[in-house]
Amino acid sequence: MSWLLPAAVAVPLVGAALTLVVGRRLLPQRLIAGSSIAFLFGAAVTLLLAVEEGAPIVSQLGGWPAPAGISLVADRFSTFVLATSAGMLVAVFVYAIAQLGRDALDWWFHAKYLVLASGVALSLLTGDLFNLFVGFEVMLVASYVLLTVKTDRREIRATISYVVINLLASAFFLVLIAIVYGATGTLNLADLAGRVADLPTGVADAISLLMLAVFGIKAALFPLFMWLPDSYPTAPTPVTAIFAGLLTKVGMAIVIRTQTLLGPTDGPSTVLLWVAGATMVVGVLGAIAQNDIKRILSFHIVSQIGYMAMGLAFVTVAGVAASVLFLVNQVVVKTGLFLIAGIVEREQGTGALSRSGGMLQRRPVVAALFAPLALSIAGIPPFGGFVPKLGLVQAGLEADQGGIIAVSLAVSLLTLFSMTKIWSAAFWGDPVPEAGRAGPGMIGATALVVAAAIAVTFVAGPAMELSTSIATDLLSSDGYVSSVLEAAP
Repeated sequence: MSWLLPAAVAVPLVGAALTLVVGRRLLPQRLIAGSSIAFLFGAAVTLLLAVEEGAPIVSQLGGWPAPAGISLVADRFSTFVLATSAGMLVAVFVYAIAQLGRDALDWWFHAKYLVLASGVALSLLTGDLFNLFVGFEVMLVASYVLLTVKTDRREIRATISYVVINLLASAFFLVLIAIVYGATGTLNLADLAGRVADLPTGVADAISLLMLAVFGIKAALFPLFMWLPDSYPTAPTPVTAIFAGLLTKVGMAIVIRTQTLLGPTDGPSTVLLWVAGATMVVGVLGAIAQNDIKRILSFHIVSQIGYMAMGLAFVTVAGVAASVLFLVNQVVVKTGLFLIAGIVEREQGTGALSRSGGMLQRRPVVAALFAPLALSIAGIPPFGGFVPKLGLVQAGLEADQGGIIAVSLAVSLLTLFSMTKIWSAAFWGDPVPEAGRAGPGMIGATALVVAAAIAVTFVAGPAMELSTSIATDLLSSDGYVSSVLEAAP
């Protein structure tokens, strides 16, 4: 079973190379890319089922044991996030084929998409800091190129902040790696868990804060988020949708991993609570001020990241469990919302609310797909987003953190307001002239994502139980550490 870990990273990369070999033949490119992504999804689900009741699965590459060798680790947390992410990669790939027809953005879209998928897999499965850096860079390099496909000068200028800030974050990441290795003599996460505890308190806290800053940029935490709302809306819809669903969520998953494994766990984190509150508030206020569907949704990416940070800041099983479930739910919901935004743009020729209207009359199925996602992101029962938000409120009450609970509830109301703003402008009123027609493939792929989001409501109990088990594992890392350090090469 351990062979699936390197295969999950390698197969998309091999698929990317093969799509380049076949050249400009679109059908072989699609078959190779679709098969590679389907394999990643199957591998992730298989690993999730394998680790659900057992110890983490570890693959030590190169014949060297940890901490000297390269460790890939599949535990309940990494496989839960990876399986959800891979499912969205499949859905968006189908949507892209349906939307683009023979216009595949450019002929190398499939290769770049597969490289992005490989970077996501490596980032979630790696067991050491340096290969985490490699995974992030693989993912980000692919995203840089995807972001500027078929864009004009104005749109390229809007993405410059994305590239520059993430390059700076990568430079800080290298500095972090040097500091950690200099202080501990290791980069293996399992080995670091023991060695960081032996460091002087000031050094350990400094490393924890530096990790929060580096990965906080990737996750778009306040005040390091302004690159996101300007850059995401400029890309084609399939690219924007997968960015919205995965990139910041992978960054937040790494924040959760590193802060629970290497950060202080002796009480609520005041710094992270303030960051979480500011992220929620600034994100939702930015969303309310926008007049474009994708820009509204882009600011909501920021706002919802604040909820994940909020649960993590409690440093309790209940809080971390709610954050994990919230993260996975947002992967699905955000992907679906951006796919619907793409359908609206295709039908109306614009995403500007001032020039939209009548989608409910023209395409009621699109309105039916939008409504549950909009209510879910606002945390309205019984939709999927309600369960993790309720978990966050309960965890906050247990941790005696009434202030952040009040902020989160107010932000939920403002989120609902911004979703009704989209509804009243784009779906209500008189129809605007039709600019195009979304095909059945686009509608079908979006419907699958919406169905997955709705399914959370029906499996809320088991999903919360799994998230609680994951949180217990994260806050008590003995199983993770022993599995990695004792695994045979």
